[in-house]
Amino acid sequence: MISGEEAGRSKTWQREQWLPVLELSIREVFEVMLGSELESAPGDRSPQALEVTAMVGLAGSLCGVVTFRCGFETATRLASIMLAREISDSDEQAGDAVGEVCNILAGNFKSKLLGLADRCVLSAPTVVTGANYSVHSLAAQRLEKVFLFEGRPVSVALELRM
Repeated sequence: MISGEEAGRSKTWQREQWLPVLELSIREVFEVMLGSELESAPGDRSPQALEVTAMVGLAGSLCGVVTFRCGFETATRLASIMLAREISDSDEQAGDAVGEVCNILAGNFKSKLLGLADRCVLSAPTVVTGANYSVHSLAAQRLEKVFLFEGRPVSVALELRM
């Protein structure tokens, strides 16, 4: 775990310190919340065809954003698992489910940074759908981890501003 003091000294943090904490958070959320084990995906960059993006902001001692991306089919599957019933691809609950997964991922990650929980707040999730958009971030560092959920790619990124 990373102490709040280490997290507060953002200029000294290194990719090697944060990526394992992010990965552990992702795996825990999928195992506990969705009853699924994730497989590691080849490569570090997410495929371009991930049409559902959820973002949760971090503010306070840690400033940035946690982003969760997946395809429409995956979003629908996540919602179906969370609601314990089948939903359609067009159901807005798929977007809500992706937003909630991102929110819980961000909260789980933040909770692993010892002493930071009370000095960092999370925003409400924002969900963007569609394939024709780009996001520009002013973050100083971006870490991304790509997994396979039931054979389909999901991406979680942590972008921090220093």
